[in-house]
Amino acid sequence: MPDLRRRFPSAIAALAALAVILPANAAEDVLPAPESEIILVIEGNIKRKNVDETAQFDRAMLESIGTTSFLTSTPWYDNPVEFEGVPLDRLLDAVGATGSEMTAVALNDYQATLPLSDLGEDGAVLALKRDGKYMEIRDKGPLFIVYPYDSDSRLAAEKYYARSVWQISRLVVR
Repeated sequence: MPDLRRRFPSAIAALAALAVILPANAAEDVLPAPESEIILVIEGNIKRKNVDETAQFDRAMLESIGTTSFLTSTPWYDNPVEFEGVPLDRLLDAVGATGSEMTAVALNDYQATLPLSDLGEDGAVLALKRDGKYMEIRDKGPLFIVYPYDSDSRLAAEKYYARSVWQISRLVVR
């Protein structure tokens, strides 16, 4: 049998390039299902979903995206705090979010809108841990949007503090 790679090198190269660019099937746009308690629901302009028209996450799923940590002062704690969580830009990439803004909704229905363009640049995270311990509902958990306020003086301002929603349960991308 003839070696097709020798007879049709450009066609083989083109097919290989398409295999990298195009998903093999629609299943790649489906997130895995949560295996434990759901702590976050993302809805709106997202491509990857796992329950109806939403992306639902348990703690392990969020952590699997990758976490980062930083030490910063906040108006809510007397001393600098180390937060650990998922960078919001990475989380939104994981669900294929498109749009210009995101509304963060807390368990008590408090809401704040954040521009998507600022999230990666400003280093905002969806924090799961404070000082190495998972945050509980009674202490701003299970999820808290925080910025590294000490890293840039413009972040230590009411504009960013107002975007720092705690007890997050849902994100709506528009």
